[in-house]
Order: sequence, then C-alpha cells, then structure tokens
Amino acid sequence: MTEGSKALVAPSPPSSPSETLSRPLADSESQMSNLVYEVSQHFQAAMENMLKMINDVDRSSIEIMEEMEKCKDSASLKRQILADEKERFQKAAYTIIGMLNSREIN
Repeated sequence: MTEGSKALVAPSPPSSPSETLSRPLADSESQMSNLVYEVSQHFQAAMENMLKMINDVDRSSIEIMEEMEKCKDSASLKRQILADEKERFQKAAYTIIGMLNSREIN
C-alpha cells in the first residue's frame, strides 16, 4: 500500500452495535451496583446505631423503673412512719385531755 492509499482507508468501525451499547450499560450497572452497596452499608450502619440506641433506652428505662420502685418503697415507709407518729401524738393528746378532764371533775 502506498501512502495515498493509507489515507483513503477509513478507520475500523467500532465493534458491533451491541458491544457499543453494552459498554455503557455495564458501566451503568457497575455504578448502580456500587450505589446500592453504599446505600446498604449506610442503612446497615444506621440500623446498628438504632439498635444501640434502643438498647440504651431499654437499659435507661430499666434503671428508671428500679429507681421509681425504690422511691415508691421509701415513700411507703415514710408514710407508715408518719402514720405511727400521728397515732402516738393522738394517744398522747387524748391522754393529756383525759388528765385535764379528770382534774376539773375533782
């Protein structure tokens, strides 16, 4: 071939049209696959964080319930102590009133 004939030869056309179309499709599928993978990783991390928060809330809830039970027991004990003191003061007051009434009668 001479130099002039080389210039007239057209460059070889791309492979078949299906290969031309499949290359962008493969790239798109790869990008989509990467995107799905990244989203699933973020979703999994978010779910793990939510699970940790749920466990923290459960633990805190248990601690709060235990503290409320202690406070309830303490309040019940204080109520009983106050009721006992009230009864003692009432008995003492009735005793004094009885003593004063018996003095007036005599």
